[in-house]
Amino acid sequence: MAKNDVLPGAEAFYFEGSEVGCVVSHGFTGTTQSMRFLGEYLSKEGGLTVIGPRLTGHGSTPEEMATATAEDWIRDIERAAENLRPRCSKVFITGLSMGGTLTLYMAAMHPDIFLGAAPINAAIFLENPDFAALAFSPKAPSTIPGVSADIKKPGVFELAYPVIPVPCLRQLYVLVTVTRELLPQVLCPTLVFQAREDHVVKPENAPFIMERLGAKDKKLVWLDESYHVSTLDNDKEFIAREILKFIRAHL
Repeated sequence: MAKNDVLPGAEAFYFEGSEVGCVVSHGFTGTTQSMRFLGEYLSKEGGLTVIGPRLTGHGSTPEEMATATAEDWIRDIERAAENLRPRCSKVFITGLSMGGTLTLYMAAMHPDIFLGAAPINAAIFLENPDFAALAFSPKAPSTIPGVSADIKKPGVFELAYPVIPVPCLRQLYVLVTVTRELLPQVLCPTLVFQAREDHVVKPENAPFIMERLGAKDKKLVWLDESYHVSTLDNDKEFIAREILKFIRAHL
C-alpha cells in the first residue's frame, strides 16, 4: 500500500442533517469503521449532521501512524468541529477509547463549541508497565502486537492495525496525561460509557473520570454485554440510543 492510501472502510464520513451536529471519533490504531454504525444511527434516527474524521496515520499503514503525534489527533478533531460549525448551531462530541480521551480533551478545551460529551471506554490512565517501559527505550522494537478486536460478539470484525507503532505510545501517554489534568475543566453535560469487562482500558478509568469531572450533569453507564470495542459489540444499539437520548435532552 502506498503512503496515504486509505484502507477500504477506514474513510472519514460526513452525514448531512439538521443544525444539531456531532463529532464522532475512533480510537488508537482503529478506524472510522468502529464508529460508522453510531454515526449512521445519529444521522438516520436523529436527523443529526455527523462527522467522523480519520485520525492522522490511522486507516493506512502502521508506518504512517508512527510519524503521527497527539497534537495531530487533536487538530483532526478540532478541524472536524470547525467543519460542523457553519451548518450546526449546536454541537456534541463522542468517541471510543482514545477517541473518548479526545472527547474529554475537546470538551475541556472548547466549552464554547460543545454542548455535551459522551466518551466510550475512554482512557485517562493506562497502568501498563510494559507500554511504559517501551515509551523511551532505545532498544524498543518499531512495533508490538496490537490491542484491536476486543469484541465479545462472535464473528464481528474490527478494521484496525494488528500492531502498535511504538513511537505512538509516547503520544498516547502525553494525551491521556494532559486530559487527566483537564477533567475538572469539563463542565458540559457528560455521559460516560464503560464496559465492565474491558481488556484494553481498565474499567476503573470510568469512576476516576466521574469523580474528577467538573460537570454537575454527569452520568456513568456500565456496559454488561460488550468488551472494549463496544460500538461494534452487543451494546452498539443501546449506546446509540442512549447517546441520541442524551443529545435530545440537552438541546
